[in-house]
Amino acid sequence: MAHKFKITAAKNGEFVAKFVYNSETMVWSETYKSKASAQNCIDSIKKNAPGAAIVDLTKGEEGKGYRFELAASKDGQTFVRFVAANNETMVRSETYKSKSSAKNCIKSVQERGPKAETVDES
Repeated sequence: MAHKFKITAAKNGEFVAKFVYNSETMVWSETYKSKASAQNCIDSIKKNAPGAAIVDLTKGEEGKGYRFELAASKDGQTFVRFVAANNETMVRSETYKSKSSAKNCIKSVQERGPKAETVDES
């Protein structure tokens, strides 16, 4: 099964953008009040993720513009955020025990996201 973006309904009647592979959600957005806003999130990821910098916050690195951030969770695992040029988090991942798994998540979004279909499951 291919990578794809999904727009799903949240419990509060809002919408969430997700990037999935084999029914496993790799990254997800905040909730949006409109389906169009969730679609805008997806469109922005498709456009901006491929060339985005990767910033390792666990090493004290800083970044500007569209970027992926590797961040530490409270339990010492690593998760990924994709951050817009205005410093707003667009999507985040689950936590990973290894940083290499988090980097693989970034690679999937960068390489497979631009051509991934979008499915409306809301």
